[in-house]
Amino acid sequence: MPHIKNALLRYRIIDRCLRNKYKPFPTKQILREACEEALFGSVDGDHICDSTIEKDLFSMKIEHDAPIKYSRIDKGYYYSNKKFTLDDVPLNEEDLKAIKFAAYTLQQFREVDMFKQFGSAIDKIVDRVAISDKVTDNDMNDYVQFETAVSVGGGEYLSQLLEAIQQSKAVYFDYENYSTGIIKARKVGPILLKEYRNRWYLISQDLIKGKITTYGLDRISNLSLSEEKVLKPIDFKPKNYFKYSIGISSSESDPEIIQFKALNIASKYIESQPFHHSQKKVKQGKNKTLFELEIFISEEFVRSILSFGGEIEVVSPKTLRNDIVERLKIASLTYNF
Repeated sequence: MPHIKNALLRYRIIDRCLRNKYKPFPTKQILREACEEALFGSVDGDHICDSTIEKDLFSMKIEHDAPIKYSRIDKGYYYSNKKFTLDDVPLNEEDLKAIKFAAYTLQQFREVDMFKQFGSAIDKIVDRVAISDKVTDNDMNDYVQFETAVSVGGGEYLSQLLEAIQQSKAVYFDYENYSTGIIKARKVGPILLKEYRNRWYLISQDLIKGKITTYGLDRISNLSLSEEKVLKPIDFKPKNYFKYSIGISSSESDPEIIQFKALNIASKYIESQPFHHSQKKVKQGKNKTLFELEIFISEEFVRSILSFGGEIEVVSPKTLRNDIVERLKIASLTYNF
């Protein structure tokens, strides 16, 4: 089974390489190194040889109808159909056996500190293969539907950025501003990668602006690593940077004590899924519950409060309460109230 599993994993890695528009026409050596680094953490050729990659490319064409071609001009491989991806190819019995094997292996480590934050994701995979591991169960979605998340891109840069963080290297990339749509070149010293709501973000020291800045990976393009070494800010502590944050917003100012009241039905949801780890229940009333938490006030938190509509009332601080009131007034005007 491990042999089969590794082959299937290599197919997926090769598929990602062939679809990487920023590094087109990968050579056999590049494909081998990508597979070996992903599976074994090295690129020295001790675990995967060129002939293995040749067999993988052949198997992908035979077993999955992958339109793999070799360009003599660019001296590398590519998909003749740019829309092709193995993600769209139905899984076969061997695929599912490999997934099931991997899922149950991961489940043995779900309580290890390193994997605790991924416990729910591991459980979801195990639940899915436990419900049905039959390829022919195409109607299973009529009985069980799992939550799905749409990928917004940027994940192809994770390994490069991690390397830059670990080796204190500067990186260059083009970045698109959401509000203006303008693309500008950036030079930064990567510090931390953070995931929030299925999006990846890079926290870095902007070497031009001279301050810590957050960038969404989905808006990054043309990324390249330099050999220039960058000193990380001495006062930056990854564990503390988001201690008082909700979302990806942080602040150099002190956090604030927030108090809000929630109708008792809404409070049950808020207790089961707290806004922040500092959240606590202060007082249980007949109709409302008073909560308190210590955070930086961010756009993510304001929108979370507004998502409950009139079921939540901000008590303090007054600045946040007034902000909520003004936004609700604008909302009422939008609906001609």
